[in-house]
Amino acid sequence: MQAIVLVGGEGTRLRPLTNKVPKPALTLVDRPFFAYMIEWLAGHGVTEVVLACGFLPDVLREALAGEEERAGVRIRYAVEPEPLGTAGAIRFAADALGDDLDELFLALNGDVLTDLDLTALLRAHGEWGAAATIGLHPVGDSSAFGLVSSNEGGEVLEFLEKTGERRPGEVNAGMYALTRPVLELIPPGESVSIERDIFPRLVGAGLHGLLLEGYWMDIGTPERYLQASWDILEGRVETRVEPSGPGVLVDPGAEVDAAATLGPRAVVGPRCRVGAGAVLVGSVLLDGASVGENARVVDSILAPGAAVPAGAEVAGVVAGEGERLPV
Repeated sequence: MQAIVLVGGEGTRLRPLTNKVPKPALTLVDRPFFAYMIEWLAGHGVTEVVLACGFLPDVLREALAGEEERAGVRIRYAVEPEPLGTAGAIRFAADALGDDLDELFLALNGDVLTDLDLTALLRAHGEWGAAATIGLHPVGDSSAFGLVSSNEGGEVLEFLEKTGERRPGEVNAGMYALTRPVLELIPPGESVSIERDIFPRLVGAGLHGLLLEGYWMDIGTPERYLQASWDILEGRVETRVEPSGPGVLVDPGAEVDAAATLGPRAVVGPRCRVGAGAVLVGSVLLDGASVGENARVVDSILAPGAAVPAGAEVAGVVAGEGERLPV
């Protein structure tokens, strides 16, 4: 089974963490974020992952070095010369595969941490004989999403654009089972949205949706990045991460003084330093970040090499690479 994954965005909402690192390569707890998706896909029978990328592709390749062997999948890269939208990127990656593309394949947004059941999605797609099947996910507040309406047989009836209303509903989870004929609806080399331009044309012509229960989180903001970290460490999403303690992970290569206080909730990455009397609460320190003696860091993310000096207090901060706080 092949999966085309869209990872071409610049992750602007996570800046400055993503100034020099594409979002899929950003460390989440103890590994590149995209490593979680690779493991998840492999667990549902995917043997080849094709990354439709454009922003800093060489950095992404370096970050994912070794993931093929760890997960037992092949990784290919299709580098877009310019942003092509969600459907345009799928067509670009499919064309790059050429005759190697399977008749049935998966297409997914690459910015979600999830453990939804892709096997169930593929099974339902086959049973329905669908042209395309969308994975749907229930949310309590759909104000930031477009809603998808389907009947009891799974046929999609309509798409409702973002209404701004806080109401429950089923939203597009950004994971699709597609057949090759769908690609014929996407003009090559053009910027096209699969959500706005392609799926509405398939309503009544073989488009289905399957409700999938489980964990689903777009990590595209600092708040969601932190929440995803705690969800991983506290077991709300199925991963291979092994916490150091409840809600806490400390890399073996970090130096944490015995008189420092970590948590509730903390991640201390490799080569990080936390001084005596320092307090780290609800915060993540990435590679080589440091917190001085008697400093206090709350609900913050420190990029690689960022530093909080002795005695300082920071809260709700996202520090860029090498930044010195407070500023």
